[in-house]
Amino acid sequence: MNIFEILRNATDSKKGEEMSLYMRNQFPFLGIQTPIRKRLSRDFLKAKGKLNVDWDFVFECWEQPEREFQYLGADYLLKLKALLTPADIPNIRKLVVSKSWWDTVDCLDVLVGDIALRYNEVNETLLAWSIDDNFWLRRIAIDHQLTRREKTDTALLERIIVNNLGQTEFFINKAIGWALRDYSKTDPDWVRSFLERYAGKMATLSIREARKYL
Repeated sequence: MNIFEILRNATDSKKGEEMSLYMRNQFPFLGIQTPIRKRLSRDFLKAKGKLNVDWDFVFECWEQPEREFQYLGADYLLKLKALLTPADIPNIRKLVVSKSWWDTVDCLDVLVGDIALRYNEVNETLLAWSIDDNFWLRRIAIDHQLTRREKTDTALLERIIVNNLGQTEFFINKAIGWALRDYSKTDPDWVRSFLERYAGKMATLSIREARKYL
């Protein structure tokens, strides 16, 4: 059996309905919870190899209707993230704008952030994403530096956030708050200064999240 058959054979319809409901019925689910999915796919991912990224496999995962297959594709990319380069950004972008929701987007965010940390030229792409019509791309631009701590490019962070002030989109305002909250653990004074300068243009949600650890 291939990995798609293995996961489909583990279908739990009742749990699938519950998982779909949790995700606001955005996608159908097989009903395979994360620990079980990881156990079922462990041998496959281990055997898949680490010499190059099989984008055909990833896109095949994204073509499947059930959400667990997108998680499988994301798990695979995370295992190979050290191999990803700026040349892979266009493929990641295709994933971001397809079957978009926070669960896959926040995983892809990690991949983009890792590439950008190793290749500074990706910053220009992220600045472009920060003003894109697709708010999921903007969300990735805002949050791609999460957990960087002292390696955070604060000038880039400020430019990207300022590009997204005055929004009504929940996922954007939440992302702004998260980015500032995360960096406040490293440089609270910088975040306080940012809030002093821009609070009048920020959503209440963003401010509340940003101030959580201040």
